Amino acid sequence: MSQYAYLFKYIVVGDIGVGKSCLLLQFTDKRFKPDHDLTIGVEHGSRMVTIDNKKIKLSIWDTAGQEAFRSITRSYYRSAVAVLLVYDITRRETFSHLTSWLEEVRELADGNNKVTIMLIGNKTDLAHKRAVSTEEGEQFARENGLAFMETSAKTRHNVDPAFVKTSLMVYEKIQDGAIDVSKPTYGSRIAYGQLLQI
Repeated sequence: MSQYAYLFKYIVVGDIGVGKSCLLLQFTDKRFKPDHDLTIGVEHGSRMVTIDNKKIKLSIWDTAGQEAFRSITRSYYRSAVAVLLVYDITRRETFSHLTSWLEEVRELADGNNKVTIMLIGNKTDLAHKRAVSTEEGEQFARENGLAFMETSAKTRHNVDPAFVKTSLMVYEKIQDGAIDVSKPTYGSRIAYGQLLQI
């Protein structure tokens, strides 16, 4: 019997250098690698969380931000049930590009109205270099129906809460019947009694 009740597929998207891989590494391994190599294609990690006394496995795909890899990474949107859309609070252009990233997510993710999207303003440890205010992030999230959090992959600030909150939002959609876990196209599976691979 498998060790978890549900399996949720996540993807992490955003411009190159915003800290996507560092967020994944901090969440899955509780460590920070300051000289992280550029992601080539995709990287994968997983971790268990507990929601409503149920173990949920998060299968997380970190996608490359470079345009050269976009054709590869686009296929990973399929069946994602949650998306972390990441920008760097110290680099204005990464915030400016959010609209095109969001369009891509909504175009390519299956059942896009069911996908939970969390906007992440990363690198709060560099607040003295801030180029995008918290209020701007909150406004973009509000206007586009997204959850929002600021994080630091370096100090762990809000890293766990970002993943756990999205898991809770997905779980609530399952409980409300908005996501049918018997349909694997939505990136969430009931996992009791079977070993599941994504």
